[in-house]
Amino acid sequence: MNTKNLVLMALLVGVGAALYLIIPGYGEGMKPDFMLTMMFIGILLFPTLKETFLLAITTGVLSGLFSSFPGGFVPNIIDKAVTGIIFFVIVVVLRHAAQKVAVGTVLVCLGTLLSGVTFLSMALLLVGLPGDAAFSALFIAVVLPAVVLNAIAFIIIYPIITSLLKRSNFNTSVSQA
Repeated sequence: MNTKNLVLMALLVGVGAALYLIIPGYGEGMKPDFMLTMMFIGILLFPTLKETFLLAITTGVLSGLFSSFPGGFVPNIIDKAVTGIIFFVIVVVLRHAAQKVAVGTVLVCLGTLLSGVTFLSMALLLVGLPGDAAFSALFIAVVLPAVVLNAIAFIIIYPIITSLLKRSNFNTSVSQA
């Protein structure tokens, strides 16, 4: 890992955290997790296991700290670790195709679904679901809107970042494609 990569990954996570904090919640205060979108962008830019692990753990800890979900700290860490590693494996398998915005958007949608299911499953197992909320109700009310919002955010942000990185001759998998 070089310093440039670490700085860019930190910026991505920081932007995701800032977006998470300023975006208003919906449905009993639940929010889409834009840190997840930034983690996906980081994995697409730096598809190595070390960078993926670092992004996943950092994103999980910050998501857990900022979570409005009761007892959401540990489920967030588990969720981001599982989602990050599976997303990384898919990106490595798809290689250059994953760098395209359309393919990346589909991957982000699938990754967000995986993240939501993993988070809700871990929350159910470890701390229970708040109130009378059922898994399916939270999935429909929180996860599905998050899929749409993360896809929109990815479609807007990813081309901007890749364009800026290509212009600055930054060494990522995107600039090598």
